[in-house]
Amino acid sequence: MLIAIFGTQSVKSEDSFVVENIQVKGLQRISAGTVYNYLPVNVGEDFSSNKASSAIRALFKTGFFKDISLEKEGSTLVVNVVERPSIAKIIFEGNKDLSSDDLTSALKKIGLAEGKVFNRQILDKVEQELRRQYFSHGKYGLKIKTDVSRLTRNRVGIHIDISEGRVAQIKRINVVGNKVFENETLLKAFELDTTNWLSFYTKDNQYSKQKLSADLERLRSYYLDRGYINFSIESTQVAITPDKKEIYVTVNVKEGEQFVLEKVMLAGNLVIEPEEIIKLVQVGPGEIFSRKNATETSKAISDRLGDEGYAFANVNMVPEINEEQKTVAMTFFVDPGKRVYVRRINMTGNTKTRDEVLRRELRQMESSWASTAKIERSKIRLQRLGYFDEVNVETPPVVGTADQIDINYSVVEKSSGNLSAGVGFSQTQGIVFNANISQDNIFGSGKRINLAFNNSDVSTQYRFGYFDPYFTLDGVSLGYDIGYSARDAEAANISNYSTDVVNTGLNFGLPLNENDRLRFNINLKHTKLKTSDFSSTEITDFIRDNSDNYTTLSTSIGWTHDTLNRAIFPSEGGQQRLSLLATVPGSELEYYKVSYKHQQYFPIAKDLTFRLLGEVAYGDGYGGTKDLPFFEHYFAGGVKSIRGFDDNTIGPRDSRNDPFGGSSKIIGKAELFFPVPFVNDVKSIRLGAFFDAGTVSNGFSSNNLKYSAGISGEWLSPFGALAVSFAIPMNAGNEDKKQSFQFSFGSGF
Repeated sequence: MLIAIFGTQSVKSEDSFVVENIQVKGLQRISAGTVYNYLPVNVGEDFSSNKASSAIRALFKTGFFKDISLEKEGSTLVVNVVERPSIAKIIFEGNKDLSSDDLTSALKKIGLAEGKVFNRQILDKVEQELRRQYFSHGKYGLKIKTDVSRLTRNRVGIHIDISEGRVAQIKRINVVGNKVFENETLLKAFELDTTNWLSFYTKDNQYSKQKLSADLERLRSYYLDRGYINFSIESTQVAITPDKKEIYVTVNVKEGEQFVLEKVMLAGNLVIEPEEIIKLVQVGPGEIFSRKNATETSKAISDRLGDEGYAFANVNMVPEINEEQKTVAMTFFVDPGKRVYVRRINMTGNTKTRDEVLRRELRQMESSWASTAKIERSKIRLQRLGYFDEVNVETPPVVGTADQIDINYSVVEKSSGNLSAGVGFSQTQGIVFNANISQDNIFGSGKRINLAFNNSDVSTQYRFGYFDPYFTLDGVSLGYDIGYSARDAEAANISNYSTDVVNTGLNFGLPLNENDRLRFNINLKHTKLKTSDFSSTEITDFIRDNSDNYTTLSTSIGWTHDTLNRAIFPSEGGQQRLSLLATVPGSELEYYKVSYKHQQYFPIAKDLTFRLLGEVAYGDGYGGTKDLPFFEHYFAGGVKSIRGFDDNTIGPRDSRNDPFGGSSKIIGKAELFFPVPFVNDVKSIRLGAFFDAGTVSNGFSSNNLKYSAGISGEWLSPFGALAVSFAIPMNAGNEDKKQSFQFSFGSGF
């Protein structure tokens, strides 16, 4: 007889009874054990209609079932269930601005994911969550249609059709309440902006809640860095037009008064000499309060303590504000914590490269105190090896200790060997056939060997080289190379002659410190000159005075100062190179060459890098050689030099009006690098806007400087390096050969 009803659920019983067995009927995916865990009834207990309601509620709370009933069969309690369907798949269609993975992650947070139990009530939350996601990206014209289809085995498929609509564009941004600074000045700090000619690329006119939040923080920082410590943003209104296409943003601010620093103090356990810390303080009495300078001071002190092993040091700013005098007394409270030591340094990911090759680059040692500067420097040195696509470092504390950490360096190896035969092309050299066998990290030892053959319209080259960067444990390098090259100068836009050169060389490298290195070279070279009926008088006169066969022994010394953060596509740091080459007195030709090159990279913003480059070089003869041999002349022009001018065409010309080069060269470049729109790979491809200037002459002169400006692109493709540029020469003369579009493929940059 039916004695208790719970919605559509019932308990059939006349009196209470002792449960001797429990059976569950209707299960498809869920195990009986799961039901037993949630059911508040056990075998051997008394069961009556009073317990039925609580038992049913407990099972409903699981969310697994859409219908439940309880029955008595003798001394057995029978639990009848109807499972909710599970979600077999979720399909998104029409989404472009947000990826399916991003949407899947967002819906998973509210309980809608493949494999989970489907509850129709959650579909309303789905639409709310999707609108929240798209509204935060400025897409207010969003339309969503959801369809649920039944599948076999009590499953459902959910199809979500999305019409994103256009991103609402910013029509106007107003700052209200400001008296000290003009709107135009304040809005320059904003990432958001009204439509301008660069908006198609920067998308700064597309409203985003996240961007607005970031801009409000920039506005707050602008005032706090100028002494307005009571500055506040009272309210922010975002209004959208009825057609949901335009946005009006209004920011109400309260500026307050400007505050000045009264005094600056240090407190706490300073650990190191106070004089050293004082040098790091970037704020002083009488200055306008600046949160930026105060924060940088805290970081500088913390970093300095980190170099001494206090990796978890805290430096807190404690300001005392005098509202009447409009002054701030700033105290930097130093809490160094315990000095931290390195227990172990672990290497992972180097399946081919030997551990010793990585460890010899490390500047942080085991069992010594941890230095944040040395840990980071070690990471940069590993990146600059060129053997790895990625280098990451973690410093987890050792469990059970308060003063030890482990350092875990993880690397992702890339192919350091190359066996290739292919075809390249450059506008000067034409089609380039090449075969190359190289291994930058042979047998994982860090040593490099190279065997190459290259053939083009300009030159044919054969070369074998060997280099050991750690010939000694102290980092002294040793290398040698043997090569032959035949070069047709006329094919390279130079005077009419050709050369056959056989050379062999030996080089040593000596580290001076972390960033500086000396390099010594000894090179024995035999050069044979060939002329034709079209060779200029300068060439024939040189051969008449010096012969057409020369054997020279030259020595060179070079100094390099390198602080670049990466070997390829660096984003910060610099590099300086100074070199001096001279043939040994008594050689058949006696001459010298000296050059200096300096480039510096400045990170402006995320993925935006500015580069300045300057190069100067000079050469001359000495002893029995009157001038610098013409085949050692400097040249300029081309995609790797002054773009917009044909290769090697800038500078003096010979008697036949062909480019002849000169004994001195001046080059200057300014370039802004930025990522390719809609391309995520910033490690192997980039664009640039540049300004080039330079000249070649006999004796330094700036009278004939050539200028060009344009855009460039560089791509480290799987088939070789590609460099392209489009430049406009700004002061080309009648004799200059212009070439606006230039490219080179199949050779390094």
